[in-house]
Amino acid sequence: MWLDHWVIGCLAPLALWILLSGLDDLFIALVRLAGVRKPFFWPPEAALDRATERPIAIFVPLWHEHPVIGQMLDRNIPAIRYRNFHVFAGVYPNDALTVRAVESASRRHPQVHVALSSHPGPTSKGDCLNSIYRRMLEYEAAHGVRFEVLMVHDAEDVIHPESLRLVNWFSGEYDMVQIPVLALPTPLRDFTHGLYCDEFAEFQSKDIPARQTLGGFLPSNGVGTGFRRDALERLAARRGGRVFDPECLTEDYETGFALHSLGCRQLFVPLRRGAEGPVATREYFPRSFRAAVRQRSRWVAGIALQGWQHHGWRAPWPQPYWFWRDRKGLVGNLVSPLAALTFLHGLLRWHAGVPHPVWLPAVCEATLGVSLVQMGLRGVLSGRIYGWRFAAATPLRMLWGNLVNYVATCMAVREFAAARRRGQSPAWRKTQHAYPAHRAAEPGRPRVGEVLAQLRVLDRDGLQSALASQPQGMRLGEHLQRMHLLTERDLYRALSIQTGLPLGAPAREDVDRLATRTLPAAAMRRWRIMPYRVDLGQLHVATDEVPSEEMTRDLSSLSSLELRFRLVQPREFDEMAEAYWPKRLSA
Repeated sequence: MWLDHWVIGCLAPLALWILLSGLDDLFIALVRLAGVRKPFFWPPEAALDRATERPIAIFVPLWHEHPVIGQMLDRNIPAIRYRNFHVFAGVYPNDALTVRAVESASRRHPQVHVALSSHPGPTSKGDCLNSIYRRMLEYEAAHGVRFEVLMVHDAEDVIHPESLRLVNWFSGEYDMVQIPVLALPTPLRDFTHGLYCDEFAEFQSKDIPARQTLGGFLPSNGVGTGFRRDALERLAARRGGRVFDPECLTEDYETGFALHSLGCRQLFVPLRRGAEGPVATREYFPRSFRAAVRQRSRWVAGIALQGWQHHGWRAPWPQPYWFWRDRKGLVGNLVSPLAALTFLHGLLRWHAGVPHPVWLPAVCEATLGVSLVQMGLRGVLSGRIYGWRFAAATPLRMLWGNLVNYVATCMAVREFAAARRRGQSPAWRKTQHAYPAHRAAEPGRPRVGEVLAQLRVLDRDGLQSALASQPQGMRLGEHLQRMHLLTERDLYRALSIQTGLPLGAPAREDVDRLATRTLPAAAMRRWRIMPYRVDLGQLHVATDEVPSEEMTRDLSSLSSLELRFRLVQPREFDEMAEAYWPKRLSA
């Protein structure tokens, strides 16, 4: 029948395309598996401690990020093991809630500064970053300082405590330093977010290191990227004073390519595991189908379509090969659903004796084999970070990813074509962000003892001795304090890093007496918690215990506000209780 002949006719080019793309991916995998890589030397801990801290400016572009930016700053600023840094948060005059949230954070953290754009938003991330850059110049002129390194982060980032120290160290030799980026772990049922876990684990463990080994330009991940100031100034001189491209939907990718074109040296810091987990910037990615399509359509439009529009294929070898890898998804994403249906139909009809070219089964078998190898490799790399139980669902998430990428690519092509007809750049479609309230229940989080050893509060021998003598039912921190091996301050510092909770009693001006009466006294006594501020739909709560799931559920049932916890030492909690609620708390 005519359908069979049509399917056979389509199957041949589809199988050849998928085989070609699969062999391309297999080549990158072989580069990594063969151990072909440039030598990389991690700096000793003592050398990092002795290194002069260059002034670092962290840029955080914002639009409608009032629900998360406060927690992001409260969590990251105390945890970062680097002192010589300032945060410039870019906001728009028509986003009053985010402006207010950053102003509030700046009162708590003197190194946080509001970078107000001169025009309403939203514009683009590149345009917002340029506004932040101008605000930084004003700050430098007023205070007589000069930031030597600029870093970019987003409002949802959990910054690794060692991140700035590594960027500071390697920026002495490199113009752009990229810290790995990984998705935070989520339950298996979060299928869409799990797709990001798999993809970033593979990309950061295999693709980017191989790209660097083979001499390809290093695209910025958009967050966790450190740039030397002089390199960005050279780039700005070519763009009429604009450091970042305001018209590009993926200014991070464009900046990476532009710096490489200028001859700047780029470095991707390899993934390795520390006491706090992988040394990487962690964040939540979209969890719904619609949000993932929205984000990925921007990636496709910016990297593949705008990149092709701006640069074509003109670049010194081997960059055109990396253009091919970055753009082949335009075809691959669109043909994957058709290929699956065509392959299934062809497989069924071959058994019915429908004639086909003699070479076609061999091509299909090779394509299937390469796909299975690719699937297995992704599962291995994902399992190293998230565990083998999570990695077992990788094949199903890959099928789901084909559908997400297909819809995202269709949307990107449609919107890019419409923008071209209007003579405009495609519109920036910002991703909605979320931030972890606390990470006590995260799988794979570091143990308190590991964090203490990493902080060098406790040596490995002392830790092993304490673990061997730890009484049953007693927590390690309490045991170490009884042995006089640990101070309460060091214990709470480790708990803050382990859980991602901000540490320390809030300033008096941040405590609202009315807010201290928003929860029942019985709940206060049971959980030893103190609500102290209501802001932007969130109830901020101080506690001297790491919030358990039971505590969170119980308090959530008593308030319709989103809970945001702050860790305080028992002495600090008692002082707060005495000052703000002595009678009800002690009743």
